[in-house]
Amino acid sequence: MNREIMNQLVDKTIRVDRGGPESRLGKLLAVFEDYFVLLTESDGVVYYKTNHIRSITESSKDLMKFGLKVPEKFDYKTAENFVKLLEAVRFQWVKINRSGPESLEGVLSDVNNHFASLIVQEEVVRFSMKHVRNISYGLKVEKTKKDSDDNNDNDNDYDDDDY
Repeated sequence: MNREIMNQLVDKTIRVDRGGPESRLGKLLAVFEDYFVLLTESDGVVYYKTNHIRSITESSKDLMKFGLKVPEKFDYKTAENFVKLLEAVRFQWVKINRSGPESLEGVLSDVNNHFASLIVQEEVVRFSMKHVRNISYGLKVEKTKKDSDDNNDNDNDYDDDDY
């Protein structure tokens, strides 16, 4: 996905991919060299590699509802590229590839340009960097009661399945 186009969508609610296990709705927080940062309601902060993105959807009528209020000084990890981002979250519990058969969860132990290692129970799993689509490390924004109430008020406005 083109970085210039993605930069125009920062602070907007977007859908990454049209469907499938990696599709998510969230607020685009930032765009970097080869990845972008998406805040989602259910998964928290997710870092997507841009070369794996098939499509980005923005509602022309602002119908995609995002049920979280992003705190003013919301702090999340950033780096100039994806490999350096992974180096910044080494030794943390991460989830790689949100769902599907290639989803892994464990402690990120090693990273380089070609592979990364994840400690999963009593195994060390090495996976090719070219097959990592996204990663998260557990950073979430808690939904407040007001956010929940606002979402309930908007139930009839838009259904994600209809888009």
